[in-house]
Amino acid sequence: MSSNLATKLREGTKKAHTAAENMGFIKCFLKGVVEKSSYRKLAANFYFVYSAMEEEIERHRQHPVISKIYFPELNRKATLEQDLHYYYGGNWREQISASPACQEYVARIHEVSETAPELLVAHSYTRYIGDLSGGQILKNIAQRAMNLSEGEGTAFYEFDSIPDEKQFKAKYRQNLDEMPIDDATADRIVEEANDAFGLNMKMFQELEGNLVKAIGQMLFNSLTRRRVRGSTDTGLAATAE
Repeated sequence: MSSNLATKLREGTKKAHTAAENMGFIKCFLKGVVEKSSYRKLAANFYFVYSAMEEEIERHRQHPVISKIYFPELNRKATLEQDLHYYYGGNWREQISASPACQEYVARIHEVSETAPELLVAHSYTRYIGDLSGGQILKNIAQRAMNLSEGEGTAFYEFDSIPDEKQFKAKYRQNLDEMPIDDATADRIVEEANDAFGLNMKMFQELEGNLVKAIGQMLFNSLTRRRVRGSTDTGLAATAE
């Protein structure tokens, strides 16, 4: 029996995906305008988000639904630690803190883990499949924009344990479809994925102020005036595959 969850997630999050990609911070990033102070704040927020997500998925790894998306090779916490060490130095832990939007996001991950663990699927899908899909594009943009040397500050985008990303995503989607869930649960997972997009967008919105300060209001306006055409399927804005 197939839950068709992979298709439901892809179709059911298209609007949210487009909305996320049309946020000013993401538009600027995709056009190669990446400001180091804003970017390292984003990396710090991601550190708290992925730490929470990976802790809770690990906790429920024997759960009949969660076991289907339990892939430790996706984990990003360690790669974010490397990047934060690069951007902040050896005492990075003392320097970072979760922004208000990040705190809200982390609280939601812990809440669903306590009350409805199957909804963690939505959080895994929203972040990891986007990271896999857009990783190399975003890595190249970040390297050029921030003048980074190869292997410095971009560990987040490297999935060393996943040699064939296309094959892995096919396996992940197959596992989504094989989940022992009913239609109502599938619909709740899609709804949670849309909420996860919203939580991501709040984090990006917070960073727009920093970016405007750094590059100037006029440049920001000119970069974000037109809608991005088509989907670039990027990991920053998460994914609709």
